[in-house]
Parts: sequence; C-alpha cells; structure tokens
Amino acid sequence: MNWYSTEFIWLDWVVLALGIIAVIWIVWWAIVKDKKAQQGESSSAYLFGKGEAWYVIGMAIFAANIGSEHLVGLAGTGAKSGVGMAHWEMQGWMILILGWLFVPFYQLLITKMGKIITMPDFLKFRYTKATGSWLSIITLVAYVLTKVSVTALTGGVFFKYLWGLNFWVGAIGLILITCVFTVFGGMKGVMKLSTIQTPILIIGSFWVLFAGLALLGNGNIVEGWHAMMDYCSKLNNGYGTTHMFHWEEGDSMYHEYPGFVVFIGASIIGFWYWCTDQHIVQRVLGQMPEEEAHEVMKRARRGTIAAGFFKILPCFMFLIPGMICAALDANGTLKLDDTDSAFALMVKTVLPAGVKGVVTIGFVCALVASLAAFFNSCATLFTEDFYKPIKKGKTEKHYVSVGRIATVVVVILGFAWLPIMMSLGSLYDYLQGIQSLLAPTMVVVFAMGIFSKKVTPKAGEWTMIVGFVIGMLRLLTNVITDTGKTPMDGWFWHITEWFWQSNWLVFECWLLVFLAAFIVIVSCFTAPPTAEQVSAITFTKEFKESIKKSWGVFDIIGSLIVIGLCFLFYLYFW
Repeated sequence: MNWYSTEFIWLDWVVLALGIIAVIWIVWWAIVKDKKAQQGESSSAYLFGKGEAWYVIGMAIFAANIGSEHLVGLAGTGAKSGVGMAHWEMQGWMILILGWLFVPFYQLLITKMGKIITMPDFLKFRYTKATGSWLSIITLVAYVLTKVSVTALTGGVFFKYLWGLNFWVGAIGLILITCVFTVFGGMKGVMKLSTIQTPILIIGSFWVLFAGLALLGNGNIVEGWHAMMDYCSKLNNGYGTTHMFHWEEGDSMYHEYPGFVVFIGASIIGFWYWCTDQHIVQRVLGQMPEEEAHEVMKRARRGTIAAGFFKILPCFMFLIPGMICAALDANGTLKLDDTDSAFALMVKTVLPAGVKGVVTIGFVCALVASLAAFFNSCATLFTEDFYKPIKKGKTEKHYVSVGRIATVVVVILGFAWLPIMMSLGSLYDYLQGIQSLLAPTMVVVFAMGIFSKKVTPKAGEWTMIVGFVIGMLRLLTNVITDTGKTPMDGWFWHITEWFWQSNWLVFECWLLVFLAAFIVIVSCFTAPPTAEQVSAITFTKEFKESIKKSWGVFDIIGSLIVIGLCFLFYLYFW
C-alpha cells in the first residue's frame, strides 16, 4: 500500500466512514441526554443552548466562524496574495471586546427582561420596536446572501477538488446534510459538533502546515519557511506578498488594500461580526435558570478569551498553507491550476493514507457546524423576534417546530441564490463588499446606543434604515459596474462617480463617519430616550459588583496574552 498516495485510497474512505458514524452517534447521544434532563424539548435550549462550559463556548465561537470559505477562500487568498487578508483573521483581540464590554450590557438586559435575548431584542429595548425588526430583516437577508450561499458554494468547490465530486453534488449534499442536522440537533447539536471538530481541525491543519513546510524544505521545516518567504517576497511585481500593509501606489495590492485603511476597514467589519452579530453572540447568551449574573458573565468572558486564542490560528491553519502551496507549485512539486484548490491539494499531497481520512472528518464537521450555526441563528431570529410576539402562549414543541420550518426556508432561499451569486464575479470580492456595506450601520447603532445615553430612539431607527438603503444602493451599483471596474457613460454616472467607483474600504470608512454624524444630528431633533431605555445601559451598584466578581487575574493575563500574540503577528508581517 502506498502510504503517501496523493489520492484518497480505500483506507482513507474506511476511516472517514467510521469517523462520521462515530460523530453522529456522539451528537445523537448528547441530544437525547439533554432532552431527558429537560423532560422534553425546550425552544430556548434548541435555539441558544444551556449553561455550556467556557471552553465549549470558546470552541463553539471558533467553530461558528470557521467554514468552507476558510478551507477554500482563505487558503486560496494566501496562494494568490499572501498575508494581505490576515487583517480579517488576526482578530482575537476583537473577540475580547465582546467578552469584556458587550457581554455585561447584554447580561444586564437579560436580567431586566427575565429571558435570553437576541440582538434585535436589545435594539427594541434601547431604541424602538421597528429598529429591532429592521435588524432582524437585515440579518436574515445578509445570512441568505453572504452566509448560507457562500458556505454552500465554497463547500461544493472544496469537495470538488478534494474528492473530484461534481460541484452541485457537493453543494447540494452539504446543504441537505446540514439542514437535517440543524433541524434535529439545534444549538445543543451545534455545540457538541464544535467540541468534536475543533481539535481535529486544529491538529489536522497544523499537520498540513508542518508537513508542507517539510516538503518545501526537503525535510527541514525551518528551511521550508525560509523558502516560502523567499518565494512570496518576490511576487506582486517585486513588492512581495509577505506583508500586511501596502503603502506605495506602485504596489499592485495598494489599490485594493490601501495603507492603514485596510486595518480600519477590517476592524469595522470585525466589530460588527464579533460583538453584535447574532451568529456569534448567540454562543455566549445561554444560561441556566438558577445561575447568578456574575457566573454567566464569567463563563461567557472566559469563553471569548478561549476563542481569542483560537482565532489566532486560522492564518497558520489555512492562509500560510496556501502560500506554501504556491511555492510548491513554483518548484514543480504539485500543480496549482486554481488558487481555490490550494488547501485540498495540500491535504491530498502532504498527508499520509489514513490521516487524510481523519483530517477530512474534522473538515466535514467544520463545514456542517458552520453552516448549521447560520441556519440555527436564522431560526432563532425568526422564532424569537417575529413568531413568538404574534403567536403567544404556544407550546415549546410548537416553537421548536416553527424554528425548524424557518431553517428549511432559509436553506431553500440560500440555495436559490447560489446561481445568481456565482454570476457576480470573485467570491471574496463579493463577500467583502457585502460585509463592508452592512457593518458601518451596525457598528454605529450598537456602539452609540451603548456609549451614549443621549442618542434617541428615532435616531437609532432612522440610522438603521438610512445605512441599509445606502449600502444596498452601493451594492446595486457594484453589480451594474462590476464593482466600479466597468466604464459607465451618462451624466448620472459622472456626477456619482465618487459613490460607485471609490475603493470599497474607503467607502466603508466614510459611511461609518457619515452615519455617526447622522445619528447625533437626528438625536438633536427627536424625543430623548425614556428612563427605562436608558436603564438598559446603566449599571447599578449591585450589577457593577457582579461584573467585578466575574473576572480575576487569570482573565486579565489570558486577555493580555491574546493581544500580545496578535501584536507579534503584525510586527512580523508588517
């Protein structure tokens, strides 16, 4: 038997089949055990999960973030443009903001309302009901356009290059399997799958990293690293792809990622994603009924610290292996026809028989867990923010069923959008463009709503509407002009050139500034928030004591280490 075959052999398929059966059994056993403990189904447990340990929360946050776009897109970006995309991944420090700053505010509102909240709940309490409803609508639309469809698309691409599957077979199969898993597993299933796939994914990806470096360096990992850096430093018209900031206009990557603006733009998107997106925040909101506030905050904060450590890893797990793949292609070790195939080629080329199967189990679990997390968040938003207020007093079983139906609808919509999205050009350009148009609105509304007691309810509502409309208008012009690349004739296109042709990161930053000014100005002419609304962001003496009790010296040390590691990465790849 050829242990270093560059294809899947019978041993890999046997290991993969047995591993998936074992994963299904473990997840099923956890769900059955949980239902017995609760004496039936609970909509809160199905949608949010209950009282998970801090390390489970950390792994769930990490797993929810890692999807097929990393296995395909991030590795492919590494092969194409080096560490330029690392700004979006080296954000462990941003997750700490969720744990240290936002969790106490969310927990304060949970305490006041007596129930677990969604992000629209927070905006409904702080601003108006319409503000929360707009957030739910925007989030559901964003999930269909950027989460479900993108994950399915890149999943199909990954299976195509790894196993030679037809693209549509891989994409449809991933959607159907994940739909079934989400409908029957809920958040408990997602959490359990996260604890299984996270260690396999991390170990397997680092095996690919070190085995790839060893192959590139003729058995020496250090030499392999130097060979990779040397090759990538000569790309990009001699400017190299081994640095995260591009300062000179002669650098071809400067026009896409101009100077320090790239860090600001990535941080805006990161703030929205890590601190206010239901998909991520949902993992820290679960709690047991008898728990005190400080215990919930302690577990949630430590979960975010753990996730901060995990979030440092994707650059080494996916992006750098993509760079290694490009270097191996240059020396003739493998053939890289499409950069999106980089990670799948690395798995097939550098891992021995049997190990390919084990590592692929982790990858399949990652794809399913990530997509299932999106489906579950959509079910949560629809059930909690639209259905329950209309249909009050129904049984828990009824609400769970409604959440499952919502999941199926999201699957159908996401799948229907796939062909349209595939016609809109580069996947990463499309994905980044959508996120950059939505993030400024969310950042302004949430940040101003928390940090200012003078921002009025109507100001928050109108900022949400105006920001969304501006973002969708820019998206429309992106579709028409191929993201500003197609020359447009006519007086309208000439006078609005600044709007549709400006760099997407620059546009994102100016949109943030405009909306921040807009919410302040509107607040000057509209009715102030009520005392009850201000209480949502006002810590009482007792609650401040709970916050103090929720952290200790190890939380501070862990957070500082996360920040230090992010800083060292930036320093090395400056």
